[in-house]
Amino acid sequence: MSVRQLPVSAPSAEGVDATGVLAFVDALDGAPDIEPHSLMILRHGKLVASGWWAPYAADRPHLLYSLSKSFTSTALALAVGEGLVRLDDPVLSHFPEFEADITDPRSRSMLVRHTASMASGHTEETVDRALALDRQELVRGFLLVPPEQEPGSVFAYNQPATYALAAIVQKLSGQSLTGYLRSRLLDPLGAGDVSWLRDRAGRQLGFSGLHATTDVIARLGQLYLQDGVWEGERLLPPGWVAEATRAHVATPEGGWPDWGQGYGFQFWMGRHGYRGDGAYGQFCLVLPEQDAVIAITSDTDQMQQVLTLAWRHLLPAFTDGPLSGRDDEEAALTERLAGLALAPAPGESVPTKASFTPDGGVRTERPRLTDVEVTEDGRLTLVEDGHRLELRFGGPGWTVTDAPVPAAVSGGWTGPDTLELDVILLETPHHLLLTCSLADGTFTARWRTQPLHNAPLRAMRAPRDSG
Repeated sequence: MSVRQLPVSAPSAEGVDATGVLAFVDALDGAPDIEPHSLMILRHGKLVASGWWAPYAADRPHLLYSLSKSFTSTALALAVGEGLVRLDDPVLSHFPEFEADITDPRSRSMLVRHTASMASGHTEETVDRALALDRQELVRGFLLVPPEQEPGSVFAYNQPATYALAAIVQKLSGQSLTGYLRSRLLDPLGAGDVSWLRDRAGRQLGFSGLHATTDVIARLGQLYLQDGVWEGERLLPPGWVAEATRAHVATPEGGWPDWGQGYGFQFWMGRHGYRGDGAYGQFCLVLPEQDAVIAITSDTDQMQQVLTLAWRHLLPAFTDGPLSGRDDEEAALTERLAGLALAPAPGESVPTKASFTPDGGVRTERPRLTDVEVTEDGRLTLVEDGHRLELRFGGPGWTVTDAPVPAAVSGGWTGPDTLELDVILLETPHHLLLTCSLADGTFTARWRTQPLHNAPLRAMRAPRDSG
């Protein structure tokens, strides 16, 4: 469907100091361990600032990792509102086919609300143990892992807990998560296409794997900020937002203070407001006191630093009323946001020194990547499991290829015998860094940040099945 544009307003009209937004953008750009990809800021329901760091773009979906969980929670809200499921239902009651297998009393007493709040009674992540017990049916494997404590009493970030919620919604609705959400949530919000990774059982994962634009993230946050009401229509059940965004269980800080404020229904409580978030810096920040939503995508291991910079620069930028005389500051912010771009890798552009194939071996973190070909006209071919992924490079900046995998390549010859290329998989946060050495005939590939889904390169994109 076509996306309905969010209402737009000048920052000053909504009481947002443009210099604070500009300072936040500069801080993200200046942090050596943060690579920002996008930013959207809503105040009083209006879009006051947005930007994408090229080659990332507004219309490209981005892998959200665990920010997916907040969308799964929202699907649960809709199922609760329709009477398909109750929060106090035993999880096992929705899987009677496993009744005879699940004998542990704590597993049998686990309620839907416990899995929604990451309080299944387990004291640590169970995904590896659950898969070891049943690789084909993760719900069964999860229920076969006995909780160490009583459900509801202890927090543990636990992927199968969210998977179980997603499985319940998909089983009871007879639809995928995206199919279920489309008419009930995404269409009313005016959101564009989303897609979700599936497991070997054919279910959409729920705990990760959602690909969506930054705009979709922002709309979800605004819906929660408005207590589940959008353009006068109630989409979420009354009381759901308050229940989902309060701390149901205490969480350990672990050195990151914004992760030590408690956990709701697939939402984290923070020092300011609450949020959904995902690995490597995918954020939906909801700030009720400021009547604001901040959506961010990025690639970083320093997620607390992103929040700390937001609190330092953006919170003071939200004022109580409209601001006047800010034309110059807003013009500077507009120009800055329009020119955002990731720095390309250094190197001389094509024509390359020579065609290259590695005869001295391949050193790679990807065991399936077996060969590389570089040609004089700037074509890069990566060979993985017999599949060829052909990309282009050369010239200044990033060279974008949309098929078979959306990617951008920069770099070139950094020495007489060394070709270094940076490959961005544009529908994910990730970079693949390549080095070809003519001197010894070797090829090295490494991830800058390690993808969490064990997918081949040809699958590192949004699934094209959005139903």
